[in-house]
Amino acid sequence: MPERVAVQDALGWADLTADFWSSIEGAALRSFLDARREQGATIYPPEPLRALQLTAPDQVCVVVLGQDPYHGPGQAEGLAFSVAPGVKLPPSLRNIFQELQRDLGLPLPSDGSLVRWARQGVLLLNTCLTVEDGQPASHAKQGWEALTDRLIQRCSATGQPKVFLLWGAHAQKKAALVDSRRHLLLYANHPSPLSARRGPLPFIGCGHFSQTNTWLAERGFPTVSW
Repeated sequence: MPERVAVQDALGWADLTADFWSSIEGAALRSFLDARREQGATIYPPEPLRALQLTAPDQVCVVVLGQDPYHGPGQAEGLAFSVAPGVKLPPSLRNIFQELQRDLGLPLPSDGSLVRWARQGVLLLNTCLTVEDGQPASHAKQGWEALTDRLIQRCSATGQPKVFLLWGAHAQKKAALVDSRRHLLLYANHPSPLSARRGPLPFIGCGHFSQTNTWLAERGFPTVSW
């Protein structure tokens, strides 16, 4: 029997997630996940809301938006683009680190864990929060998007001004949920090898990491130690 997907979250998001799970969309999503597990599907990650456990609403200074979790065994860990120490870097994460190196001159990290970002207030969020083994986008349009919409709206409406890094078409569709008069929205292609170097907004060369820190510093906020 596949491991049940956990739905715990950090206290600061509890009202929002409770409202979601009691909504029509939340109930439908829970039924879908239960049915897929009963049918033998392998679902990643085991903790889809882990980003909320590591980054409280009042800590958020940057929101990274991706598409859906990694769909290979042992990869997805509930933080967009992150993998646990010891796990081989997926191509998208390699491109993220390559851009970090190009943009800020940073050495390549020793592992692929982005927990250090999350603990500094970087909310690592995908637009869809679960996926099935070997099947990208297999849980798209099953209800997660309604939750991530609410999370993005909460980030836009509360707390300090933030930087929203919208990587890929799925993420960029969320731009209308963010108050662009108060926050900085930066756009680029998804860091996947299929799109990272393509126009019109190549990820490689986007400079989002330096732009984020410059914008935060200009407003008197702590910068991110990428």
